[in-house]
Amino acid sequence: MKIAAIIVRTLMGLMFLFASIVVLFKINMGPMPPMSNDMKTFNQALGFYLLPIIKVIELVCGLAFVSGRFVTLATVVIFPIIINIVLVHAYLAPQGLPMAIALLLGDLFLAYYYRKNYLTLFAVK
Repeated sequence: MKIAAIIVRTLMGLMFLFASIVVLFKINMGPMPPMSNDMKTFNQALGFYLLPIIKVIELVCGLAFVSGRFVTLATVVIFPIIINIVLVHAYLAPQGLPMAIALLLGDLFLAYYYRKNYLTLFAVK
């Protein structure tokens, strides 16, 4: 189980690092695939204010996943972003849904693997 957790967190970390670095440093990776009008509108709305904040959070969590430090915290911090990724792909761009579900399952697996670290959060005092 330990090896599976290392593999999952490393793959998730690399995905988040790649996605955030490409957007933050405006690296051109070739032509963009065509998007629906709703997805274009959504991306334009996010691009002005929220996208840089989201990508910085993804960068920090990706570094945490790859390095293996603060994985418990990164799992909690990245969860709302993954939920939004799944919902956007479910409603606006279904072709990206398999990767979004893989991210969600990976995050849930890591939360389950590190479940003992969360016990103090739910302790009644």
